[in-house]
Amino acid sequence: MDTRQLAAFCAVVERRSFSQAAERLGVTQPAVSQQIRALEERLGRTLLDRSGRRVEPTESGALLYRSAQRVLQAEEQMVEELAGYEAGELRGSLSIGASTGPGAHLVPILLCEFRREHPAVRIALTVSDTQAVIDAVAERALELGIIGAARRRRGLVFEPVAEDEIVLAVPPRHRFAGRRIDVAELGDEQLIVMQEGAAMRQVIDEKLREVGLRARDLGPTLPLGLQESVKSAVAAGYGVAFISRAAIVGELDAGTLAAATVAGFTPTRQIYAVRARGRIPTRAAEAFVDFVRTSPP
Repeated sequence: MDTRQLAAFCAVVERRSFSQAAERLGVTQPAVSQQIRALEERLGRTLLDRSGRRVEPTESGALLYRSAQRVLQAEEQMVEELAGYEAGELRGSLSIGASTGPGAHLVPILLCEFRREHPAVRIALTVSDTQAVIDAVAERALELGIIGAARRRRGLVFEPVAEDEIVLAVPPRHRFAGRRIDVAELGDEQLIVMQEGAAMRQVIDEKLREVGLRARDLGPTLPLGLQESVKSAVAAGYGVAFISRAAIVGELDAGTLAAATVAGFTPTRQIYAVRARGRIPTRAAEAFVDFVRTSPP
């Protein structure tokens, strides 16, 4: 498909005017009209409603607009990557999603360090829950996701790229602080857990099952949403929680949280990169995944 036609179509949709689209593209209005007519003839559909004061996309036009944007972005990135390749420089854009655990601490730092090495790469990070990241990668709205748990889904590839230590977070002056405790001691404590569906909750439940336990076997549990709310509750003295050590490094340094370990239960979790199967990765995405693999935990 002629990307010049798609560019003209997108410009008209965004400006709601043939004349303003022509001005933006630096061509004449008849040239834009000709590109749109050729595109409508090729697709056999009316893409624009020209009956009002402002040009509006039809239902088919709105659908095409979303797809056309992706095509034009891919073309732009291809041109940038080829130019960067010839110059010996990594260029282009990296559209990445991260689940709330890795996305709060690990991924932003890695992206900053990666950008320092490759300043010509444009980076866009979206932080959401694990399932939302997986869905966005499956729908190809994101090229790459970094998540804390793999979930089976056709059409996706999950690749371990890093390992994350899980500790028991406790209030700073708690009797567990800095200790290695027996699992039976948890029975006297309220265990604060993340909500169902959170990657950390999934990992902890799986690790407990491996040693023949369930979270409710350890004592009273209190589900409190995601990572930040759990950290706040523990710091305020309302219980203890299993959490990523990387997620509480700042709090440990500041003395607002402390960590403990549980004898016979030393869980770690894999951090995964998720990509659409069959999608050819950009050089920026490949370079970032390699960067994550080789970066210290």
